[in-house]
Amino acid sequence: MQQIHLALFLFPGYHLGAWRLPDAVPELDLGIEHYVRAAELAEEAKLDALFFEDQAAVRRSNDILAGDTYGAANPRSIHFDPTMLLPALAMRTSRLGLAATSTTTFNDPFNLARRFSTLDHISNGRAGWNLVTSFNEDEAQNFGLDAHVQHAARYERASEFVDVVTGLWDGWDPDAIVRDKESGTYFDVEKMRFLQHEGEHFRVRGPLTTGRSPQGRPVVFQAGASEPGRELAARTADVVFTLQSDPTASRAFRDDIRARAERFGRDPEHVKVLVGMTPIVGDTDELAHDLADEMMALIPDDLALANLGPLAGGVDFRQFDPDAPVPELPESNAGKSHREAIMSVSRDQGLSTIETARYFAEGSYRKVIGSPATIADTMQEWSEAGACDGFLAVPTHFPTGVEAFTRKVVPELQRRGLHRTEYTGRHLRDHLGVRRYA
Repeated sequence: MQQIHLALFLFPGYHLGAWRLPDAVPELDLGIEHYVRAAELAEEAKLDALFFEDQAAVRRSNDILAGDTYGAANPRSIHFDPTMLLPALAMRTSRLGLAATSTTTFNDPFNLARRFSTLDHISNGRAGWNLVTSFNEDEAQNFGLDAHVQHAARYERASEFVDVVTGLWDGWDPDAIVRDKESGTYFDVEKMRFLQHEGEHFRVRGPLTTGRSPQGRPVVFQAGASEPGRELAARTADVVFTLQSDPTASRAFRDDIRARAERFGRDPEHVKVLVGMTPIVGDTDELAHDLADEMMALIPDDLALANLGPLAGGVDFRQFDPDAPVPELPESNAGKSHREAIMSVSRDQGLSTIETARYFAEGSYRKVIGSPATIADTMQEWSEAGACDGFLAVPTHFPTGVEAFTRKVVPELQRRGLHRTEYTGRHLRDHLGVRRYA
């Protein structure tokens, strides 16, 4: 039976109302002890990885600077730099994969390659990098720019960036560092290579100062729905995240990514597609829907509408009739996947503008509401339909949202033989079944 891959996406404030529940701990955002507990729960459930998003800007900064605080205090704005968090979690876990987002637009490839190689060493082969080009326009103003780099240009940079990173990761043979006391040889220079990359965007000498990391290369994650995003994912990513609300469309996306990967000379079985889902779990379906309604009632409409704007490239959704469907949205320099998802959710589910805003205020991914058995049914149906290789589960809050998924839904999948009950490998690449690097 096909095993379902599972990663847990932990992002404080992801559901814009759930943090207000009496049993929620909003201090997760800057509380290392809470992150440690979440990692322990994920490893207890034998998940593939714990995953962290990142945005290097407080949302809607232009409006705040202009004196308009409409919807500005978004709880998704407060969180640690995840690459600083992962080493701490590595010391409290032994098998769980640990992945973090880091942008190619506002980083340099040498520093990023070194950072994730270090994480792979610290975790003994469990590190993953989520490659993004950034869609939050406000980030540019924290890095000396007035506006975000154009979409096509940032993907061109990202394509060269990832080639430099992987070249640096490949700069040492596994047995290059010998530390031979008798001969006085610390490393074999014949098994170390200078990259000497000279491209349009970067000049990088190399090599890294960390030697070859345990996995050879940390796992590369990516999410991209645009044409350049799909091309980059198919050429470089081990795992591709996707915003999909329909299994037929999701299967088409997975088939497209796998076909592109094969065109690049890659084994399509080594590219895993994970669908984002927000599980809202109750002991019964009725209780789960009651919880969903309770959390929804805690989201102010103005915050929901304000949250939707940056996802669509700065569109002010207050200008639309709140009770009418979302109109055709203009192309923007922001990420393409959210613009398309906003329109398709409104169209396919018959939602008005305000209902669509509330939908995305609960998180961008598909909501699966019900008992553990009901949620497992949906996950099994998608898996058996070939719609995905697994799921990126985004609990609404900590700790009970995380506990409900890891201690109720995952055991139901395990009872069905759909998810491992023990780890069989030590590295994140082992868990995911993606290409191994010597």
